[in-house]
Amino acid sequence: MTTFPGTARVEMVMGMPVSVDIRTALPARETTPLLDDAFAWLRWVDDTFSPVKEDSQIGRLNRGQTIEQIPEVIEVLHRCDELSRLTDGWFEARINGVTDPSGYIKGWALERLSRALVNAGAGDHRINAGGDIRLRGSASPGKRWRVGIRDPHTDLVRKVVLAHDLGIATSGGAPIVNPRTGEVQRGLGSVTVIGPDLGMADAYATAIYAMGPVLARRFAARLAESGPYETMIILRDGQDVSTPGFAQYSGGQAQLAG
Repeated sequence: MTTFPGTARVEMVMGMPVSVDIRTALPARETTPLLDDAFAWLRWVDDTFSPVKEDSQIGRLNRGQTIEQIPEVIEVLHRCDELSRLTDGWFEARINGVTDPSGYIKGWALERLSRALVNAGAGDHRINAGGDIRLRGSASPGKRWRVGIRDPHTDLVRKVVLAHDLGIATSGGAPIVNPRTGEVQRGLGSVTVIGPDLGMADAYATAIYAMGPVLARRFAARLAESGPYETMIILRDGQDVSTPGFAQYSGGQAQLAG
């Protein structure tokens, strides 16, 4: 574990480094328990929803065992069903009888954590977990947060997003399965979706990546028209295209046709 005195902490949770950076001017006696509670929440999420942990609720569900009626579990499973409908089945938490909400749960957990930090008085913060980022408030007085969107294959920064309040989810760094074929999708470089709810953005990014290049562009354009989620796609040939509203958070670039 790496600790930055007073405002930030990085810990390994869910198999990845997770950072919570609080910029609101608060005394250490307040930020320390906030960070303690933040990582306790994330560990609870991992212990509850991990499909690879036998004693998790999802692990028990997949083995046909009785699970506890935990409100958060019910909420997540219902939202996954809703997201399947919203994406025409391209986001699917149940494949071949196995439940795995991983394409939604990380963004959902960070979104819930961000709201809790706001309610606790830490309105200026950035949370980052494996490419899913939740921004709130300001990096410093009057200054927006700056987040570089990297190409998962070259690690080069392709765009810089500037925002005070935004969820940013990127898919493509880890294998994503096409739910209709059961095969790993390899047609895109990465998909980044930005919007007000990180859980939704996370699921949309997963679904769009699973669609492959042609359907991905069409769905991203449709998603932007209905609002308020914008998409940037890095193609396999290295080109990047985005929906029109993405430019308000970064520099201009080629736009997706509807």
